[in-house]
Amino acid sequence: MTRFAHRAQRVQPSAIREFLSLAGDPRITSFAGGYPDPRLFPMAELHSIYDDLLSAGNASALQYTASEGLPVLRALVAARLTADGMPCTAEDVLITQGGQQGLDLTAKLFIDPGDVIVTERPTFLGALIAFNPCEPDYRSVPMDEEGMDTSALEEVLRHTGRVKLIYTVPDYQNPTGRTMSLARRRRLVELAEEHDVVILEDTPYRELRYEGERLPTIKSLDTSGRVVHLGSFSKILAPGLRLGWALAAPEIREKLSLLKLAADTQNGTLNMRAVAAYLSEYDIERHVADMLPTYRHKRDLMLATMEEHFSAGITWTRAQGGLFTWATFPQRLDIAAFQRDVLMPRAGVLVVPGTPFFADRPEANHARLSFSGVPDERLVAGVRAMGELLAEALA
Repeated sequence: MTRFAHRAQRVQPSAIREFLSLAGDPRITSFAGGYPDPRLFPMAELHSIYDDLLSAGNASALQYTASEGLPVLRALVAARLTADGMPCTAEDVLITQGGQQGLDLTAKLFIDPGDVIVTERPTFLGALIAFNPCEPDYRSVPMDEEGMDTSALEEVLRHTGRVKLIYTVPDYQNPTGRTMSLARRRRLVELAEEHDVVILEDTPYRELRYEGERLPTIKSLDTSGRVVHLGSFSKILAPGLRLGWALAAPEIREKLSLLKLAADTQNGTLNMRAVAAYLSEYDIERHVADMLPTYRHKRDLMLATMEEHFSAGITWTRAQGGLFTWATFPQRLDIAAFQRDVLMPRAGVLVVPGTPFFADRPEANHARLSFSGVPDERLVAGVRAMGELLAEALA
């Protein structure tokens, strides 16, 4: 008889994983996964790099390397972070298996069963999946157009014991697309200082900015080493590389490195060598700049089509960057049931119902829609079909 650990009770199937198993069906129009547009991957450059790395004399590209990450890649990431207002060296950077591993390792480092993690409301589902095995309690803080409501956060911190971690996606948040204002970033750091809490800043979409001002990271406002900053190459190069980073104070970074050593020894040397070569030989800033018009167009197309075809009483966010919009429907509409019973069988359209994005007190009348990986014609047809079925359901 299998006797799972108690923490295994918190390990549940991901709603997104279940939907993505259907997304490969060519009859399905999927707004579910936050997939980058594969046409934007730098295929020619990576092809050349991998050809070189797998040629005679480059056997070291397939060898073990440092658990913290390939030293040259850590240095290149540190240089980019320094240019973004976070002065650091290679010693401050840990290379991770995408941003997701950074979430997992940080939770393992700080959270004992019953400790409290404060999240935005709603929050990134993948973070909850990473945190849950550590058996935390959650408190969620509402958001508005300036991001996390720091007045509400202050109330939570004043009246809640055992708060260990505040988790935030400040730039073009997943799932809402909202951005935290500079004033609130500063206030967040002040409150974390006052209550001696660690901030986990997750920034996978930071460089996908289509309009508005580039705001300083929360880490750049950190004066006491209490902010752990996560980033990823998944949205700016390719998610299949599975490369991200954590920037943290030396004591935290060292502990994260030991946890990574226990988890997987290291990232794949070949992919780290390839990304280091890309950063050294090509202009990643130009590559990102070249991607932005495509994503801006897709965002504008989705929002315009929703405006045309969605019923009165439905609202949605207009993200200044990132890959998502967050739609809110009349409270009587359960989006998970609507998708299961109507949207999928009649239109072949997938969204992510909002319920799993709530750390506590879930709400069923929301959905996250991603515009990034869907061709224009299918995007318009899928949103139009969804709008027609919504009108029928809400009539």
